[in-house]
Amino acid sequence: MKARLTVLAGVALAAGALGVWTTRDRAAPVATAQGPDAAPAIPVSVSVVKVEDVPVLLHGIGTVQAFNTITIRSRVDGPIIAVDFTEGEEVEAGTALFQIDPRPYQAALAQARAAKNKDVAQLQSVQLDLERSTKLLSRGFQTQQSFDQQTAQVGQLKAAIDGDQAQIDTAQLNLDYTRIAAPISGRLGARLVDIGNLVRAGEGTPLVTIAQVRPVFVSFTLPQQSFDDIRQQQKKAPLAVDAFSADDTRALARGQLTLIDNSIDAATGTIHLKAQFANADERLWPGEFVNVRVILSTRRAVPTVPAQAVQDGPDGYIVYVVGPGETVRRKPVEVAAIQDGIAAVTDGLAPGERVVINGQFRLTDGARVDAGPPGAAANADGGQRR
Repeated sequence: MKARLTVLAGVALAAGALGVWTTRDRAAPVATAQGPDAAPAIPVSVSVVKVEDVPVLLHGIGTVQAFNTITIRSRVDGPIIAVDFTEGEEVEAGTALFQIDPRPYQAALAQARAAKNKDVAQLQSVQLDLERSTKLLSRGFQTQQSFDQQTAQVGQLKAAIDGDQAQIDTAQLNLDYTRIAAPISGRLGARLVDIGNLVRAGEGTPLVTIAQVRPVFVSFTLPQQSFDDIRQQQKKAPLAVDAFSADDTRALARGQLTLIDNSIDAATGTIHLKAQFANADERLWPGEFVNVRVILSTRRAVPTVPAQAVQDGPDGYIVYVVGPGETVRRKPVEVAAIQDGIAAVTDGLAPGERVVINGQFRLTDGARVDAGPPGAAANADGGQRR
């Protein structure tokens, strides 16, 4: 009986020991899973702080204007008998565009020349009479009155000849006006009057327009708060101006600021400016809307990070910096400007530091991250795109 009790006690002790071991073995993974060292790393994207020269830009919206725009009109009356151009083509100064019927003006020129020849012949006759009267006057065979009359007649005919020459010049000018030529080099617009139509100088009917597109202007405005900075920098050297497409994605041309208007618009509080562009490739077209960037100055050797690295914090801008052990620390920063996807940081970052650019919403100070290669993009949930 005593031996049986001893066996039962041994079995009970063995079962209790097994239960304790089992309980501990099951609890061990739970404790490990809840330990701080086992927390999974948060996947993020990082970028390295660089040092770059960053331009100080002023942004505006402008309109392209032709350097010169001319509306061609007729200066004489008559029907158009020839059109010597193709709409939209580039022409040089002096190129014939229209021909108005020249015959009435040729006849007027011939008439003016005939009138001059008639007066020249009369003058020659009167001058011969005056020479004879001079000889007779010295001998007493000619009265002074008659001599004076002949002298006056010579003067009248000389004046008439001058008037005839003026008539010839006018007739020749009108005849020249029947050939309408391009006054400047530029690009033609649509033809506004067809061949055979009668045009009159007094009506001022437009025939075609010509625009000089090399170079061109871009006219734009900026807030008056920028006026003093622009004026001071423009005194040192003409400011560079970049023109971008309407969607602000493509750089079109670079020019120079040429005009700061002489007054600020009191209604809008803006200053009117103009920039001139060589436009050799004609990427700027009159009437086009463009985004304008005036390069006011350049910040030299400034730490820069992608714009998405900068977050709004309770007291200003912050970034998450990846430190030792692949843990992150939140740092306040001073940002001078954010433009073209780049943030210029004037205080708070050093070159070479790694900053988080995607996945910040899951981060806290001291969190461990899986940074991956610099510049890799993260999904919206913080995971890496593969």
